[in-house]
Amino acid sequence: MEKFFKLKENGTTVRTEIVAGLTTFMTMAYIIALNPNLLTGFGAEGQDLWNGVFLATCLASALAMFVMAFLANKPFALAPGMGLNAFFAVVVVNIMNITSMSYVASFQAALVIILIEGVIFLILSVLNVREKIVDAIPLGVRLGIAPAIGLMLMNIGLGSNAGVYSEAGGPFFVMRDFFGALTPSVAQSSMGSGYTAMVLNVVTMFIGLFVIVILAKYGVKGAVLLGMLAASVLYWIGSFLFLGTNPFASLATASFLPPFGDMAATTLFKFNFQGFLDIGVFTVITLVITFCMIDMFDTIGTLVGTASRAGMVDKDGNMPNMKEALLADAVGTVAGACTGTSTVTTFVESASGVEAGGRTGLTALTTGILFLACIFIAPIAAIIPAAATSSALIYVGVLMLMGLKNVNFDDIDQMVPVALMLIAMPISSSIGHAIGLGLIAYTVIKVFTGKAKEVSILTYVISALFLVKFFLIV
Repeated sequence: MEKFFKLKENGTTVRTEIVAGLTTFMTMAYIIALNPNLLTGFGAEGQDLWNGVFLATCLASALAMFVMAFLANKPFALAPGMGLNAFFAVVVVNIMNITSMSYVASFQAALVIILIEGVIFLILSVLNVREKIVDAIPLGVRLGIAPAIGLMLMNIGLGSNAGVYSEAGGPFFVMRDFFGALTPSVAQSSMGSGYTAMVLNVVTMFIGLFVIVILAKYGVKGAVLLGMLAASVLYWIGSFLFLGTNPFASLATASFLPPFGDMAATTLFKFNFQGFLDIGVFTVITLVITFCMIDMFDTIGTLVGTASRAGMVDKDGNMPNMKEALLADAVGTVAGACTGTSTVTTFVESASGVEAGGRTGLTALTTGILFLACIFIAPIAAIIPAAATSSALIYVGVLMLMGLKNVNFDDIDQMVPVALMLIAMPISSSIGHAIGLGLIAYTVIKVFTGKAKEVSILTYVISALFLVKFFLIV
């Protein structure tokens, strides 16, 4: 272990790294079921396709994390990116409308787009082009990425109750429907029978958060993981006592056998090149550019922001082995296309493992092994309540806000891009779009205040590309 991951050099231990990997896994395990749900209309397009995407999610994610572990030796986890998977599903439906093909055939045509994107990223990573793009991001924008991600994590955590439904409707959200309702009577009338479930989620979330904070204050290692476990137990007990449900009921009928036959029939190397060509050249180019830009800056933002929080960057904000980390993303995307899922990217939930002490590739390796294991134990991962993972995400989000202390609030050139990212990232749920907005603001301010020479050529190019993306590419 020491030889591969240089644990002593990074000030960590095997135990800490494994706990960090488990922590990361628990905060992002939701993607294992959510990704196939999104890409198949929550199973509406057939169980065989759902099974294929499910296995592709586990396999492609694991492979990408193994590359991250052994090539980059970084603690970052990867999986099919949220936002990108929803966009992929929309693209599949649009292909259906353009070509009149079935959903599965359109899905297989869309996989060609992901394959092209992955190959482009492989080439750009090997040639160090993506690393140069990272270096072109101004220091002020870099400093704002971590705090902005922190706000986005808090927004995700406090919106975790999207799964609560009742006869009054849904989904319901903590800040809008619980705290936003002002009084319990108003909240109860608006949520109907979903009110009790909402209360249980809110209590679980905050108890878990306070357990994490208190344990961390006492210097307990694995505080994040222990807080999540405490929150899970509380939720399970509450489900029995107040909701009248058995949170373990799904395990009785769950299948633990991997559906490899379904994947071979629907997604494994099932590229529909003819359907891809039927989409049209301009549409194809537009889609490839869109996927590339969103993925590139989502990954760059996550790597820079999380690495900054972990102290893995130098005084100029540069992270060692950035090329190898970006290569893991590219390999994962190609693997995802070949097995049957949308773009694989670095997950912002990696921050939870970093906060738990993860500093090397052993953290990523642990998370990757757990993703592989989910081929067999997915039903067990599914019983971890969303409210428990929210505790960790909120805590990590608060900690990442500490990065604001490095921002020069007296420098308007630096403060405006940071302020825009702070609000854009949680609202848009897109790291890439927020960075694009920050870069555009930085460039405009510099140009119109007589400091155009301080902006690099690459920053001008990237800002122009984002302007095209925002206003011309639908």
